[in-house]
Amino acid sequence: MKFSDIIGHTALKEHLVRSVDSGRISHAQLFTGIAGAGTLPLAVAYVQYIHCRNRQNGDSCGLCPSCQQIAALAHPDLHFVFPVNKQGKKSGEVVLSSAREFADKWREIFSSSGGYFNAQQWFESLNLGKTLKGMITAKEAEEIIRRLGFKSFESEYKTMIIWLPETMNEEAANKLLKILEEPWDKTVFILVTEHSDRLLKTITSRTQEVNVPRLTAEDLLPIVLQSETDSAKAQSIARLACGDVIELRRLLGQADDSLRRENFNSFCAVMRLSYNNKHLELMNWADDVAALSREHQRGMLLDFSRLLREAFMIHAGLGEVSYLWGEEAAFCKKFAPFIDEKNIEPILEQIESALRQINQNGNPRIVFTHFALAVSKHINSR
Repeated sequence: MKFSDIIGHTALKEHLVRSVDSGRISHAQLFTGIAGAGTLPLAVAYVQYIHCRNRQNGDSCGLCPSCQQIAALAHPDLHFVFPVNKQGKKSGEVVLSSAREFADKWREIFSSSGGYFNAQQWFESLNLGKTLKGMITAKEAEEIIRRLGFKSFESEYKTMIIWLPETMNEEAANKLLKILEEPWDKTVFILVTEHSDRLLKTITSRTQEVNVPRLTAEDLLPIVLQSETDSAKAQSIARLACGDVIELRRLLGQADDSLRRENFNSFCAVMRLSYNNKHLELMNWADDVAALSREHQRGMLLDFSRLLREAFMIHAGLGEVSYLWGEEAAFCKKFAPFIDEKNIEPILEQIESALRQINQNGNPRIVFTHFALAVSKHINSR
């Protein structure tokens, strides 16, 4: 993957090129940003530039053996680590991202999406069901040490991309910290995260942060114009995507939005039940949500936060700059009168509290029962 394949981020790509050309390659870097902004493909393009044997015009050549191998995610000196798990795992069985079954899925989803995919899409491809979650274990950290202990095969550098390091358990995080404290010569670690706040401070302090911002509407407009000829509508869709390629594909009907619709229906249900003080039904709602996977629960709560903020903007008379579309826009327009200055912050605090507890492996039935009843209280306290 070349830098020219990456959407937007002109200044950031130039910065990364300069760092390599000047020999200032930090041994540990933290690429931070939403998946739809291109954090992962940008990291891969950066690694390809490091390994390229014939760099030209601020980009990798795309033709040399190193470039072709990295394009196929099969370079012997480029290693990937990402959260995995599987159904039917036997007691004591070690599950590693380097296993053939996961490596093949990784290449497949990267190829089909161009690298623009998020955690939920990845876990869906693994068919983890409602109870399992993907994670990076201590055994994975030990495998990192083993793989990087060998000399590089073809390139000057050995490179390791760790996707979603926030899914590491504590033991794995501490093992990684030791590696970052005592790095091998000519070894580059790139941690690609959406939630750097979930990482150990001792890890973030030993990395050089590369902030990957959301894309601009101007960056996304050429993509929209490939399938939408109406200029005004195309500009509106580019704005509604909010700098997120994954969201843009959903708006264009190029991605499955069944989970987004499920989250929206769940939002409508809990808000209607809250307004009508249907406490028994709210507890049943909480039981249903508690059966979802934790990754789904996190995504649902983030969607709740987004919809509440948009409803409040409509309430405040700022509907013309809303980022809603279709049935979401229709519902939030009707719901907006019930969200005001008195209850918006308390409800958002309940969402943030539920997110923290889910991230800390809290009992989801207790978490969502409390959340639902608290929301009902704030909706009716206006």
